Amino acid sequence: MGSLVSLDRFDLKILDHLQRNGHCSNVELAAAVGLTPSPCLARMKRLQEAGVIRGFDAVIDLARLGHFITAFTEITISEHRRDSFRLFEAAAERCPEIIECYNVTGGCDYILKIVAPSIADFSAILDNLLELDIGIIKFSNRIVLRQPFEARKMQLALTGG
Repeated sequence: MGSLVSLDRFDLKILDHLQRNGHCSNVELAAAVGLTPSPCLARMKRLQEAGVIRGFDAVIDLARLGHFITAFTEITISEHRRDSFRLFEAAAERCPEIIECYNVTGGCDYILKIVAPSIADFSAILDNLLELDIGIIKFSNRIVLRQPFEARKMQLALTGG
């Protein structure tokens, strides 16, 4: 985990605005947070250099590109050693259809979010993971039927007025 970054109310306002409207211009951002453009840009660059802002992404509507399925897969691995975790994580990271990977507590070790063009493709992804001999001893899948909402933005504490 990286070191913590000290943030003031303007930094929090910048982050809050950018996570909702990352495509805005610096002039728009400055006006929205109550700064002039030059200090606003300097703050944004500082937040980027500190790793607080990791990037600006486009949100793609997959339904407009074709039929895709989304699934959440719970994975349990055989050995709970650092090397075993690294082996699994490296293999999961090489699979482009695995778009999120979480190491979790509870009844499994990992939860994967997988997006694939079809059930057959999803099944092939799982078969390929199992063939890699990366310690998977159990898996369980949840196919998404619908998504009532997505990607809520985190509420940032805007304290200090």
